[in-house]
Amino acid sequence: MKRTRDPNAGQPQAVGDLVSRFLDRSGLAPKVEAASIVTEWTDKVGPQISAVTEALRVSEGTLFVAVATSAWLMELNLMKGELMRRINAGKGDGRIRQLVFVMGNGERGTGNV
Repeated sequence: MKRTRDPNAGQPQAVGDLVSRFLDRSGLAPKVEAASIVTEWTDKVGPQISAVTEALRVSEGTLFVAVATSAWLMELNLMKGELMRRINAGKGDGRIRQLVFVMGNGERGTGNV
């Protein structure tokens, strides 16, 4: 298989463009897009929910979220459909397929809500 030469080879290029092309070619772009929800969590769910939760990680399309209390955990499970719509709004291939709530210890910002 013959590779075609990149017409921009040897020319200065924006790092963001290079990273974007690499992620597309390597197949990692959807995973990076899905993982972006960890930093976007507060904006997507709002301050009330964000105050008692912390997005921990994304693994194989599943977002794990720590919750401060069992009452909130139950409430958020009832809201799962709406939360899924919010967190996947505007996403392409990097959509979250499952949302899992786990109990944390109430210390926001430590990874242990």
